[in-house]
Amino acid sequence: MRMSLPIVLLALASLLSACNNADDFAKVEPGEPLSSGATTVHRNDKDAFSMPAANLSPLRRMDFFVGNAFFRGAWRPAIDAQGATTGGRSGLGPLFNTDSCQSCHIKDGRGAAPAENSTGPALSSLVRLSIPAGPTDKDLLKRLGVVPEPTYGGQLQDMAISGHAPEGRVSLSYTTVQVELAENEQVELRKPRFTIEDPGYGPFHPHTLMSLRVAPPMIGLGLLEAIGEEDLRDNVIRQMASGSPVNGHLNRVWDDALQTTVTGRFGWKAGQPNLNQQNAHAFAGDMGLTSTLIPSDDCTTHQPECRDAPSAGVPEVKDKVLASVLFYTQTLGVPARRGADSQGVLQGKALFHRSGCAECHRPSYVTGQHPVPELSGQRIFPYTDLLLHDMGEGLADGRPEFQASGREWRTPPLWGIGLTQAVSGHSQFLHDGRARTLLEAILWHDGEAAGSRKAVQAMSRVERKALLEFLQSL
Repeated sequence: MRMSLPIVLLALASLLSACNNADDFAKVEPGEPLSSGATTVHRNDKDAFSMPAANLSPLRRMDFFVGNAFFRGAWRPAIDAQGATTGGRSGLGPLFNTDSCQSCHIKDGRGAAPAENSTGPALSSLVRLSIPAGPTDKDLLKRLGVVPEPTYGGQLQDMAISGHAPEGRVSLSYTTVQVELAENEQVELRKPRFTIEDPGYGPFHPHTLMSLRVAPPMIGLGLLEAIGEEDLRDNVIRQMASGSPVNGHLNRVWDDALQTTVTGRFGWKAGQPNLNQQNAHAFAGDMGLTSTLIPSDDCTTHQPECRDAPSAGVPEVKDKVLASVLFYTQTLGVPARRGADSQGVLQGKALFHRSGCAECHRPSYVTGQHPVPELSGQRIFPYTDLLLHDMGEGLADGRPEFQASGREWRTPPLWGIGLTQAVSGHSQFLHDGRARTLLEAILWHDGEAAGSRKAVQAMSRVERKALLEFLQSL
């Protein structure tokens, strides 16, 4: 097969890059300490993820805090325990996972898996549900990317308003496996196993596919939205031309507003095309709240009491409220780097590149035009290609979503990852929170990332320490 000149040039550039000495990366790039350009915020405490983009005007900051109020505020059922209409911020449920956005994205940070053998709600995580597609499911796959479980829908709601039964309870446990590193070091990894206890509406389909997901951090989402489509396609072409096992691809998903298939970039499998749709689906699935975009919640035909429950009108989330939440989620600032020029961090950065991590975790972009002008034309360092990659059987959930297979995940951004403990009070990583440290997260990498994982396993203790110091600086 004859390669076009652009692909040949990309392959040559990739080869030259791979031959570079690691020391070529051991320097601070222009603008690198400011992770998100002029929007970068300078906080590294528990509020580091909750600040407005630094370049918002005072008036725009007021809009941000209006959105923040809706993001943080709790919603109530349409009818209270005495049968009276509640009014205001109402319409919660009947089935739901949380009563506010902030309850999952605590301090706008990363969620956590349920406690092992917990008997309570999952809180900042949830379980996606579907069944294998059949030959008559093409329309569902086109619009939803999955075939929802017939009785329980596309998501398990483990809470309910008074008079209704929750759909079930997540019971989580772990098995462990030892991984050998160089210099006789061992790391214990934990592999999750979960079941749904106390199903409230009968048995699940015998072939139900389930995927445990923790809530992702909220920072920099508008900037990811502002990355040009051409940059994402260039990521695909560059990886195809490199000749390496890394070969990501874009998800193609349904846009509810445009009624067509577009590029996906949000969610653990890039199943949503933009933040407004991501937010609307979260209101519907997580809280049972309708909007103009999603005029129904997740009640199925097998849940008649849920479908017949009083509503607070359609839409329950008014367009103005949805717009305020959109602006808030688009303009949460990304914290500045810490110690980007220190010797250990720069050594770790060189090792990050030498190990091939940057093939998927692309360091930087310049954003394109965005409806929020403060997000346009910014040099940002999110460390993601926003592509889907086969991460191996160990991380597989077996649940396809649009064009993502059961072994594929979108490359998560790394910016802010070093502040997880400060913001969220824990250090759980990966889509289901199984990794308790960044090193554990790396050691779960397989499939296309197996080479990078092996490179880290072969590092000396000093080198691994430097690599982790770099990641903690992001």
